[in-house]
Amino acid sequence: MAMKRTQIMGVMNVTPDSFYDGGVHLDPPAARACAEAMVQDGADWIDVGGASSRPGAAPVDPAEELRRVVPVLEALGALGVRRSIDTYRAATARAALGLGATLVNDISALRLDPAMAGVIAEAGCECVLMHMQGTPETMQDAPKYDDIVSEICAFFEERLAFATAAGIREERIWLDPGFGFGKTVDHNLELLRRFGEFRRFGRPLLSGTSNKSTIGAVLDLPVAERMEGTAATVAVSIYNGADMVRVHDVRAMARVARMTDAILCGRQ
Repeated sequence: MAMKRTQIMGVMNVTPDSFYDGGVHLDPPAARACAEAMVQDGADWIDVGGASSRPGAAPVDPAEELRRVVPVLEALGALGVRRSIDTYRAATARAALGLGATLVNDISALRLDPAMAGVIAEAGCECVLMHMQGTPETMQDAPKYDDIVSEICAFFEERLAFATAAGIREERIWLDPGFGFGKTVDHNLELLRRFGEFRRFGRPLLSGTSNKSTIGAVLDLPVAERMEGTAATVAVSIYNGADMVRVHDVRAMARVARMTDAILCGRQ
């Protein structure tokens, strides 16, 4: 079997209210120092977001989102690491792409801003289409599925068709089933067990489980004590076909990924 190296996406929330690291990266020099450490620890990407998407989060004013992310993206420019922008707003994506970002990570899969698909198509950049039931404000009210994987697959089929019709090249598209976005604990565990079923689309897969509430619910642990639980979800995601994992604790999870890759495919 050919060696597979799972990519590592380090999370950089430039927000005061994110569930894990709210307020830590609001200062651009602090954000740059953190990004430098992430790169040294094994990050392939830094994912910058200026609006929290935690359950119950209210929308952030578009101008405020830009005010948060632009100086941080500028501060990261000299590091040589690939940058992505975590946003569903076309104006934010356009600004980030102009500052050197090369991937748009859209939790709405191009549904919340009608201009987003055109911005991505024009830039020719990569994008992540993520599944979410509802919006961050409502997604955890009462998530319900008859068959979660089948319904997410149908969603991906429709979104891929929409994206390619808008001019986005299919080979530039990643898929993310949206762990924690409009799912119960049992839904999320089923997603991990059946993650490999999303390989049917032939697109690279992103898994974003890091420190989320499902881990806290299973282990009865606060957010600051979920590293081991996150490690289990990262290993299982990779085993079942994830091509990239989005994580907060880059050093630890890069090691988990490298070990899992070696078990699956041998050492380089």
